[in-house]
Amino acid sequence: MKHLRYLISLLLICAVVFCFAPTAWAFCGFYVAKADTKLYNKASQVAIAHSGDRTVLTMANDYQGDVKDFAIVVPVPTVIQKEQVRVGNPKIIERLDAFSAPRLVEYYDSDPCTVVYDERVLEAAPAPTVAESQGQRRNSNQSLGVTVEARFNVGEYDILILSAKESNGLETWLIRNGYKIPRGAQQLLKPYIRQKMKFFVAKVNLDKFEESGYQNLRPLQISYQSPKFMLPIRLGMINAATDQDLIVYILSPKGQAELTNYRTVKVPSDANIPLFVKNEFGEFYKSMFQTAYTKEDRKVGFLEYAWDMGSCDPCSAEPLNSEELKEAGVFWLNNFPPDIYHSAPFRRSTVPNDVFITRLHVRYTRDKFPEDLIFQETSNRENFQGRYILQHPFTGEAKCQAGREYKRSLRKRFEQEAQTLAKLTNWNIQDIRKKMNLNGQVSVSWWRVLLSWIGL
Repeated sequence: MKHLRYLISLLLICAVVFCFAPTAWAFCGFYVAKADTKLYNKASQVAIAHSGDRTVLTMANDYQGDVKDFAIVVPVPTVIQKEQVRVGNPKIIERLDAFSAPRLVEYYDSDPCTVVYDERVLEAAPAPTVAESQGQRRNSNQSLGVTVEARFNVGEYDILILSAKESNGLETWLIRNGYKIPRGAQQLLKPYIRQKMKFFVAKVNLDKFEESGYQNLRPLQISYQSPKFMLPIRLGMINAATDQDLIVYILSPKGQAELTNYRTVKVPSDANIPLFVKNEFGEFYKSMFQTAYTKEDRKVGFLEYAWDMGSCDPCSAEPLNSEELKEAGVFWLNNFPPDIYHSAPFRRSTVPNDVFITRLHVRYTRDKFPEDLIFQETSNRENFQGRYILQHPFTGEAKCQAGREYKRSLRKRFEQEAQTLAKLTNWNIQDIRKKMNLNGQVSVSWWRVLLSWIGL
């Protein structure tokens, strides 16, 4: 069970853990909470900087066991050399998560007797438009159809690039070399071998890890050139007992990215919900996402955020600056020569340019996601965010006619918020109504409505 837990939680993004192993709309709201990856026990994260046929893939490591037991095997479309691999900064993934997370915002109604009452004030603002000798090993490898294409060290990682002719040969090679392969790996390796893909295999070098002084494993970042814009996820499903959550941050100079072999659906957004959700936003978002996931038959990718990296509104975190974007693999900033990747010296810049971020949330199982994820860039630069609204009513005196109309409208508004919350989350409507009163939301009892009618 220990090994299985590691398998589920580690690199379900595109690796398998082998158990040893709108136009920017002025929302004028206040950001108060965000639904980041900390909500999920087993959320894998990957950042992909992509332009044309060039990709920089950053894989976040959240391994919680003994580092000596850690290793990953990642299918890659081409042979990777040492200069194409680096150890990344874990805070970059955290920054991407914080910047793009779905958010809760607050608005406050103004005095209806000071400002001419407009029903639109009560509505949501418009939506913004992952001990043999070398000779013996070599002969053994050849008999298994496995070739070590490259071998090198990067930071605390020992890395091999393998190619294979048969999945059973690759499985045997991995087992002989200390890799404890979960049952079912052979069948899932076969399609990658058939596509002539290579295998990026990384272990932790314990001596170098101790020398590094880091407490946790750092992300691995790989640069490569290939017409394939995809993320292999099938290996990560081996022995997975539950749904897996994958957050993909795609950085592009063009616009939004989307899935081509599964539908991409916007997460429900721009909904007015009761005030008590402020203290339960995490539970709200998990329930809402599960409801939407089930409604879409559990086989879509959800768009949670799409925005130009130069701005945000409202901001749950500051946009990444140029240096941070380069750490995330953005290789086209400052007119870098087209053949240079992140190994090039960083050039300072104060203003990010031509970087559009797409946050996709995929919850997947083997039966609903039989294929790896295939993406495409689009020129769509429409801004979108998962945004949920708390609309505080005006609680002062309102003796004018507009104020009396405003007070009368609140009952309908609060009921609508309750029904919206119930529909989004499948929470019990009666429980919601009780919480709305218990948490201090303005009461709209019949007697208060009566008093408003007579102007008291």
